Amino acid sequence: MSNKPGEIAVSLHYDGHNAPVVSAKGEGEIARQILEIATEHDIPIYQNSQLIQLLSRVELDNEIPRELYIAVAEIIAFAYRLKDKIPANY
Repeated sequence: MSNKPGEIAVSLHYDGHNAPVVSAKGEGEIARQILEIATEHDIPIYQNSQLIQLLSRVELDNEIPRELYIAVAEIIAFAYRLKDKIPANY
């Protein structure tokens, strides 16, 4: 997930069972590296400046707050649709 032009990126890890966790985040060069790695690994990139600002406040390796569950669930569903996949146990 990125926020251009301010160049902030947040990466989320979702194991399919627990709430998503902030797995990487950064600004400037670190944000560009996160986006580059995502692109290299064919990971969908979603841009939403308001959401990225909120997610960037979450500490690394912490679950996202409950208040963001619906917004992040929509992004995860978007990513699944892009890959033409369905979640396990769906």
